[in-house]
Amino acid sequence: MSSPVLHAFYVGRALADAVNERAERLLTDGLSLVGKFDAEQREYFRQFTEEVMVRAQQAEAEAGVSYAGTTPAAGSGTDLQATIDTLRAEIAQVRVALQQYRTTSQV
Repeated sequence: MSSPVLHAFYVGRALADAVNERAERLLTDGLSLVGKFDAEQREYFRQFTEEVMVRAQQAEAEAGVSYAGTTPAAGSGTDLQATIDTLRAEIAQVRVALQQYRTTSQV
């Protein structure tokens, strides 16, 4: 004796189980993709940071500057201050040039 209600119950139950399994699989796959993307981005950022540091070290070597995380010698305080002043002046020049560029590009 198979009633339509009993049949509908089993169909509904099977449907719920199938939907639940599919949703679980999709969620697991989605989380896996997010984890993979996150890991790839972290690796990309690590490689990018490493590349920037290598370039900075090359630029230091070409300029004859040796920082390497050491503290400056006692007599080099004036050299450091002069470098800071030079960098500030260059930053000011870049700001002026950028402002001029923005002004001319708006016209």
